[in-house]
Amino acid sequence: MSISSLNAISPIDGRYRSKVDTLASYFSEEALIKYRVLVEIEYFIALCEQKLPQLADIDTAVFQKLRAIYSEFSSEDAKAIKDIEAVTNHDVKAVEYFIKAQFDKLNLSQYKEFIHFGLTSQDINNTAIPLSIKDAMNDIYVPEYFEVLKKLKALSEEWKDISMLARTHGQPASPTRLGKEIYVFVTRLEEQFNLLNDIPSAAKFGGATGNFNAHKVAYPDVDWKAFGTQFVQEKLGLQHSFPTTQIEHYDHMAALFDALKRINTIIIDLDRDIWTYVSMDYFKQKIKKGEVGSSAMPHKVNPIDFENSEGNLGIANAIFEHLAAKLPISRLQRDLTDSTVLRNVGVPFSHTLIGFKSTLKGLNKLLLNTSKFEEDLENNWAVVAEAIQTILRREAYPNPYEALKGLTRTNAVINKASISNFIDTLEVSDAIKSELKAISPSNYTGI
Repeated sequence: MSISSLNAISPIDGRYRSKVDTLASYFSEEALIKYRVLVEIEYFIALCEQKLPQLADIDTAVFQKLRAIYSEFSSEDAKAIKDIEAVTNHDVKAVEYFIKAQFDKLNLSQYKEFIHFGLTSQDINNTAIPLSIKDAMNDIYVPEYFEVLKKLKALSEEWKDISMLARTHGQPASPTRLGKEIYVFVTRLEEQFNLLNDIPSAAKFGGATGNFNAHKVAYPDVDWKAFGTQFVQEKLGLQHSFPTTQIEHYDHMAALFDALKRINTIIIDLDRDIWTYVSMDYFKQKIKKGEVGSSAMPHKVNPIDFENSEGNLGIANAIFEHLAAKLPISRLQRDLTDSTVLRNVGVPFSHTLIGFKSTLKGLNKLLLNTSKFEEDLENNWAVVAEAIQTILRREAYPNPYEALKGLTRTNAVINKASISNFIDTLEVSDAIKSELKAISPSNYTGI
């Protein structure tokens, strides 16, 4: 059976495929194969540029044709490699054999034993995968992140003068402003993104146990450590991890996943806050003709975008957490547990992308219900008690906290009139009374 959106096991390749299909160029099996081919080709070219005696006579004009092997890589090429793998039962060796066949076509047969020369599979995997992650981050993740950030900044500015009742522990608290509360998330996201930017995209490249053993025994006079660093950093644009075992230690990759998880956690926090504001009637939602909110209740317009985001980001974080905890651990000089785990890297990125898109969709549907903000403030005059008792403290008034506590914790109605009447009973100057009476829930919003 061929896979379609209806019979795919994972919703990433099923229901949500259209939302994440751009990630296929980085995290699919075909993409991994293409990145492996890229690394192998660039490595061969680097060996030629190192001017090893056996490669000294190669015509550098052929490099363009070699690079076309990966730049023009097709699904048919990927299938050809998978067919080879069916025989070899080794994915990286299949790539090597495929490239050797391409060398034959280019009349480069005498050089083809320098494909994968001195390397182990992990020299290819531990450069191809970090490179694909780096590209996916730059091409897909970062632009989507900035779309969410841009929207939040715009809403923060749009709503900067909207006074609202704050709720700490779910209870009425000192008023704030809606724009400021949104900007809290902007700042949190920016700070975590800055930390994320400091994490290098690291790669291992050093032979079977990381020591360039095979390279050195074949060409003892070459500075292979310098070669490896130059290749990884200048050719591939990654950071060379050295020394290593057979595999990359994944510490930086784990740090990346932890950083992505923190950003997702912040957006989950945002999703839940906006969901709660919708439930409090602070926001209405734009209605799209033909859409159904509930199969039974025609009046409902549910905040499903924020729920969808929360659910997908939660799945992403669970996988990011496992990746970050598992990958840096490998028995002795290597075991194979990282290999199968790394094949799932695209999964949390996909759920993250779905989450970002859902949050953005939800934010774009919000309609401010200004009257509800005003109503809640007007119904909670007790929150100005903090302001009154603080000014009384300033004036050295005796026991101001206790006086306001006695007023606000009675069962009597606390409103503008009762607050005004209370102020009239205070033994303070008329100027102070005027200052106190000027305070209201809508203007007591701080800086």
